[in-house]
Amino acid sequence: MCIPVSTCSEQCPPGYKRTIKPGIHKCCFECLQCTEGEISNETDSVSCQRCPEDQWPNELNLCVPKPFEFLSFNTDSVVLTVSILTILCFLKTSTILGIFILFRDTPVIRANNQTLSFILLVSIMLSFLCVFLFLGRPTHVTCMLRQTSFGIIFSVAISSILAKTIMVYMAFKATKPGSSWRKFIGVKITNCVVFFCSFLQVLLSIIWLSTSPPFPEKNTHLYQDKIIFQCNEGSMLAFSILLGYMGLLAAVSFIVAFLARNLPDSFNEAKNITFSMLVVCSVWVAFIPSYMSVTGKNTVLVEIFAIISSSVGILGCIFFPKCYIVLVRPELNLKSGLSRKIKTNTANY
Repeated sequence: MCIPVSTCSEQCPPGYKRTIKPGIHKCCFECLQCTEGEISNETDSVSCQRCPEDQWPNELNLCVPKPFEFLSFNTDSVVLTVSILTILCFLKTSTILGIFILFRDTPVIRANNQTLSFILLVSIMLSFLCVFLFLGRPTHVTCMLRQTSFGIIFSVAISSILAKTIMVYMAFKATKPGSSWRKFIGVKITNCVVFFCSFLQVLLSIIWLSTSPPFPEKNTHLYQDKIIFQCNEGSMLAFSILLGYMGLLAAVSFIVAFLARNLPDSFNEAKNITFSMLVVCSVWVAFIPSYMSVTGKNTVLVEIFAIISSSVGILGCIFFPKCYIVLVRPELNLKSGLSRKIKTNTANY
């Protein structure tokens, strides 16, 4: 014979806790589901237990370790896509460098200082390789190198562009009779520009790494169900100054190139430099709000996109036109033809 059970509430299953209804007998209760991050693995539990900070409840009401999220080579298809794109850009830049070395004695390649062109191409190649520092599991070494190495390398690239632009302007001024600009024409001026502008970025990076260097951290507060493995920049002020200095160099290069865009020269790169710096400035201006509005590994992807886009912009605007003349229109790559061109342009002035 069954003995009836006197109860006014059903049993609360695991994952729920009992809550006494106010104003009713204490044997009557209701079941409330545990909140996110809490478990109860017993029937009719009176409370829920919160999982440790690095763990999360599973379907069996057990606390299990939270999964880590970062740009992994093993699980993220976007990492494979970025890696292939970066390698292709690196190989394309290497091919252009080979073309410039092979045709280094031709007028188009010699124009506007071929040494600066070589420095610029090598800097772009290294900028593409810097992308791999942003991929994979963050470590102390990669966190310290990813921002500073790219900042220094890209500053060398923009400094080379600035030196090219200044040289175009001084070369035109030196063609005028009795001009005092002739004594400034030479390799030393361009080398000083590249060295000084790059050295300032190196100095900023050393101060940053000495005072508050970046470090890897496990961010458990951004998402409740996973841990973001990321690089903490250490000092956001230093990071902002590093980006701001590159932006300043790009802006100065753009202004000087814009002023010199119509000056006559055998092969005036100022117009090409103007477009390239316009691309660089546009990319990094768009980078700031994008970087601030995304979270997790998407912040790294945004910066990778900015690095690749700005490097490709410089490569396409400055070097593709020269490669076109060298490979497709060799009749334009003659000193006599360039001399007629410059005489025509000078007469217009």
